[in-house]
Amino acid sequence: MSTVVTPASAAALATLYRKLNWRLLPLLFVCYVFAYLDRINVGFAKLQMQNDLGLSDAAYGVGAGVFFLGYVLFEVPSNLMLPKVGARKTFSRILVLWGITSACMLFVRNVPMFYAMRFLLGVFEAGFAPGMIYYLSCWYGPKRMARAIAIVFIAGPVGGIAGGPLSAWLITTFEGVGGLVGWQWMFLIEGLPCVLLGVVAYCCLCNHPAEARWLSTGEKQLLQRELGAGPEGGHSFGAVLRDRRIYILACAYFCIIFSIYAMSFWLPAILKAQGIQSMMQLGWYVAIPYVAAAAGMYWIGRRSDRFAERRYHCAVPAGIGAMSLLLYPYADGSLLFSLVLLTLAVAMMFMAYTVLWAMPSELIKGEAAAGGIALINTIGLCGGFWGPAVIGWAKTSTASMNPGIVAVGCVFLCTAFVIIASKPLAHRDRTLGTGRIEQAL
Repeated sequence: MSTVVTPASAAALATLYRKLNWRLLPLLFVCYVFAYLDRINVGFAKLQMQNDLGLSDAAYGVGAGVFFLGYVLFEVPSNLMLPKVGARKTFSRILVLWGITSACMLFVRNVPMFYAMRFLLGVFEAGFAPGMIYYLSCWYGPKRMARAIAIVFIAGPVGGIAGGPLSAWLITTFEGVGGLVGWQWMFLIEGLPCVLLGVVAYCCLCNHPAEARWLSTGEKQLLQRELGAGPEGGHSFGAVLRDRRIYILACAYFCIIFSIYAMSFWLPAILKAQGIQSMMQLGWYVAIPYVAAAAGMYWIGRRSDRFAERRYHCAVPAGIGAMSLLLYPYADGSLLFSLVLLTLAVAMMFMAYTVLWAMPSELIKGEAAAGGIALINTIGLCGGFWGPAVIGWAKTSTASMNPGIVAVGCVFLCTAFVIIASKPLAHRDRTLGTGRIEQAL
């Protein structure tokens, strides 16, 4: 039965969510900035450490992607434990361990050590991104979920915006200081803040709304009604495992992640191949696609919520981004044309990513949502290994990155086909009048 939304209740909800936004989103945003930065800063380190370690392009591609193997192996256990252990302890543990591991990348001396440290970084970060999605679903109703995800996950592009110039500056400025080369200082300086963030997360986060002392009893009741949580809304993890829609989302997510991290790990090298010699200039050029991605994520998240529509808001950006990559070989040799196509492709990848993650919370309810989200992420993140590796193998085999970039475009195009080919959920007893979004897959 739908609830009548009066002007007074609408105003109360607006006030409540302003409070939630300021208490939750800034900290999660900053944490994810460093998460993304510590994943992709190896792309800048490659430009200097490749000679130091004797890395081939293929070995670098595999090493960059090995991060996701560690992540995949430990993600579902981490997220199944999250509702029991609590988000506060889970996020704190993840932040501290991955910060220490990222900083310890400075000790890498050869290819096997490079692989091992990247693997461990994935192990210790496992469960962070899907954990945040589950955590947000405990506070935000479906009508506001895509917007909340967009605000937090804009941190990915912001990590790219800041990471390019920052990594270039650290590598250039600290070269030779204390007997360390620039890339070693970069890993140390960009990794240690995560340890401090782990302490902050432990002190500042609440596991769920019932623990929030900064919410009044009336606000907690209002939030409970908005979320519509109840025993009838729960799912078992076994039911989640049998739901084909979870695997449709996972397949689409695989294609998105394959593409995002292929570009993220290789973007500095791709642009450098267009003739950019200055490390600082390269850092600023790398930031441009991420600026477009940040703006696109926020816009698409708000628009998807406003129209209560997910499929086309995910599929259309995927198709546009894929075509940009398929056209890339025709731009080879033109820095401007290359930058335009890469900017469009990266922006569309992150836009599709944002909308896709608004879908699981509409399909899965209760504590099983943590496991279901982790399952989608686990299957999808396998693409994070294969995407960078494909470009590396193409570069080693053909002395050109163009075949690998085209392959990434083809995979990203599959995102649009998978999402469009899926069918909308039948309308059930949820209506926009109750603050519910009815369309998922």
